[in-house]
Order: sequence, then structure tokens, then C-alpha cells
Amino acid sequence: MVRKAEKSDLTILANLAALMWSHSTVHILFHEFSEMTVKENIQFFLKFENNTPVGFAQCSLRYDYVEGTETTPVGYLEGIFVKEEFRNRGYAKKLLAACETWAKEKGCKEFASDCEIDNIDSFCFHKAMNFTESNRIICFKKML
Repeated sequence: MVRKAEKSDLTILANLAALMWSHSTVHILFHEFSEMTVKENIQFFLKFENNTPVGFAQCSLRYDYVEGTETTPVGYLEGIFVKEEFRNRGYAKKLLAACETWAKEKGCKEFASDCEIDNIDSFCFHKAMNFTESNRIICFKKML
């Protein structure tokens, strides 16, 4: 089952997200997500197997320019994760489909995403889900 996440699911979301975004903590993600769940332009979805949470997706509506798109707002996949032992069962595809449906219901005509240039698993997932690559960039910074 895939369903929209609710405020009562914040702990579940934060725990799943911490497995993907290891640079953050459950505590930080819990607080970030608690602020996001009240916004109408952000939606989280959860995937369960036998009442066990096994994955999540975060999507949003972006009104600023999104690389390669021509309309606004654009539905945007901010993050998607399925626990390793539950992968290759079509769960990420179902989570993505829920995000896409939500974006369509919000009036979006396009859906976009991104991944780190060296994240081969994410790249392969996006290609398998019929995303087309629109650009590659390398970002730079320096301290002043």
C-alpha cells in the first residue's frame, strides 16, 4: 500500500529519510519535515508492506525555473527511498506514480527530478521510470 503521509507519520518519515540522507539526523529531518507537512506545495508518500514502512517519496511543486521544463508549476521528485531488502519489487515505481498523480491533480503538466552525477543507482532508476536527461552540470564553490 502507498498512501499520503500525515503529521502522525513524521517519525516514520524521518527514520526512512535518515537512511537515505546519511549526512542528516533523524532529529533534524523530523523538524524539517514537520514544517513541510503543513505546506500545500509539498507532499510525502509512504509505502508499507504488511504494515511495515519500507519506503517513502517526497515531491513538491516548483514555481521557479526547473532545468529542461517549459511549464509552471512543475512536479518535482525531491527524494525517493526504499529499504534495501525491499528493493526490486516495484515499490519505488509505485511511490513515483503517487507523486505524479498528486502533481497532475495540482495542475502540473511536467514532472522533473535530479540526482548526483555519480549516483549510478539513481540515474538508472530515473531512466527506467522514463525520465529523459535534460542537462548535466557540475557546481563549484569557493570560500571568500
